[in-house]
Amino acid sequence: MVVKVTMNGDKSRSKALKIAVGLSGVESASLKGDDKSQIEVTGDGVDAVKLTSLLRKSVGHAELLSVADAGGEKKEEPKSEPPLYHVQTPYYPPYYYQAVPSYGYVEDHGPSCSIM
Repeated sequence: MVVKVTMNGDKSRSKALKIAVGLSGVESASLKGDDKSQIEVTGDGVDAVKLTSLLRKSVGHAELLSVADAGGEKKEEPKSEPPLYHVQTPYYPPYYYQAVPSYGYVEDHGPSCSIM
């Protein structure tokens, strides 16, 4: 499979490769493309969605470009389109409990200074 990742430098490239190789089922991972922004991962039983979500969380924007069998047959992943409508949940401000002092009987013990 080939994953395109937005990477800024060598540090983020090595971080992305460590994430890709650390996933179960991955046999090898290499950088590909003119600007080294694509990661080619080979292996058996690799979860493509898990790989892209891990890369998004720690490196930057990641997009799954293609998935292919070891035989070389490539199948393109359909890009998901955004929903046509958005349902917004109503906003309820948080309720804060405010303690009200009781205005009952208060004992008066006189001045607080005992010397006077």
